[in-house]
Amino acid sequence: MAPLFKLETAMDFNLGLKIFGCWVWILVAATQVASPLLQGWVMYVSLTSFLISLMFLLSYVFGFYKRYESWKILDSLYHGTTGILYMSAAVLQAHATIVSEFSDLKNYYINTAASFFAFITTLLYILHAFSIYYH
Repeated sequence: MAPLFKLETAMDFNLGLKIFGCWVWILVAATQVASPLLQGWVMYVSLTSFLISLMFLLSYVFGFYKRYESWKILDSLYHGTTGILYMSAAVLQAHATIVSEFSDLKNYYINTAASFFAFITTLLYILHAFSIYYH
């Protein structure tokens, strides 16, 4: 039963990462971009991470992780690196939120939600990296 539990936990983390990462991407896309360079980085990180995490989830579903011994290290390194990249994106999104505070209240609220989800996604990526590495 233990290997099945680890698979379900990894799939739950990957599903949560995709949901929260997708929300970041959708919310940033829904705003009028005040800082194209800053929010462009947020969009790049969230969309790229979403697609790569989707590939990791599919590899779990199809059982590719069983074939390679170094799978755990690769998974942990990817999610740790992505956690760091997401932290930079979350900080830049928070800056974009502060800048948009005085321009339009609707964009401010959307940017606030995007910042919140970006920080939650960062936390999930880091937790996933440690949980995979230590199990």
